[in-house]
Amino acid sequence: MLTRLALALIWLLHWLPLPMLAWLGNGFGLLLYLAARERRHITLTNLGLCFPQLTPAEKSALARRHMMAFGRSFLELSIWWHCSPTRLRRLVHLEGLENLDAYKDKTVILLAPHFVALDAGGMRLLLERQMVGMYVRQKNRVFEKAMLDGRLRFGNGVLASRQEGMKKVLKAMKEGYSFHYSPDMDYGPKDSIFVPFFGVQTATIPAMARLAKATRATVIPFVTRMEGSGWNKYYVARLGKPWTDFPSGDDVADTVRLNAFIEAEVLQSPEQYYWLHKRFKTRPPGEQSVY
Repeated sequence: MLTRLALALIWLLHWLPLPMLAWLGNGFGLLLYLAARERRHITLTNLGLCFPQLTPAEKSALARRHMMAFGRSFLELSIWWHCSPTRLRRLVHLEGLENLDAYKDKTVILLAPHFVALDAGGMRLLLERQMVGMYVRQKNRVFEKAMLDGRLRFGNGVLASRQEGMKKVLKAMKEGYSFHYSPDMDYGPKDSIFVPFFGVQTATIPAMARLAKATRATVIPFVTRMEGSGWNKYYVARLGKPWTDFPSGDDVADTVRLNAFIEAEVLQSPEQYYWLHKRFKTRPPGEQSVY
């Protein structure tokens, strides 16, 4: 019952103007910073590892800005799951579509790192092109159904759970769907290799390079950010230049390149990267947990 009430509230929120919803989301994020002790600890730990030059006050301020951005992104799911295509096009500016169109007859992997605006960009691109993506099954099946219904409402997307594996994804890619892929999470020691991320040895799966090799896919970066200020708020979803000389045949070198690319993107808007996740949970043999 509580989940259904929350989903009803989310539906109601989508009628609000984006600046007002952003204001509410910022407040929700500050509340999370104060109340969600574990997630605050994870965020501060991640920021301390990646930005050791920050003073405690600077680190706390960045963590608060991140929680505010996350709070916004959560409440603004109401827009992406329920608004009209016209409103979605107005709120999320899509740039670089020509970079994807140049490969319309080829297999494409869209490299979409975990920025808090991930859903906004994915939903915007679904208005223009077919995509397949992956999701993590939710413990709450009512919420999961609402999430899937919202993300698939335009009828040209395919979603596969991580528990299903890659078979569904590969089938969709063969049918011309671009693979919206976010590899920057800690998936445990299995199949991971340790490469630097902000100078920290980080368990990272080399699957993108292997998949690109197996499917002869071109990798195109796809990063979405919150932009604007005051009452002029919007999103920008950018399709970057296709990667060349990738994969190289060297899994370590390719995964180092992946993390270096994400680092550079994070530095442009560090508060908008997904620091709430235990990115450094899996440690090299002999190292203690950082959390």
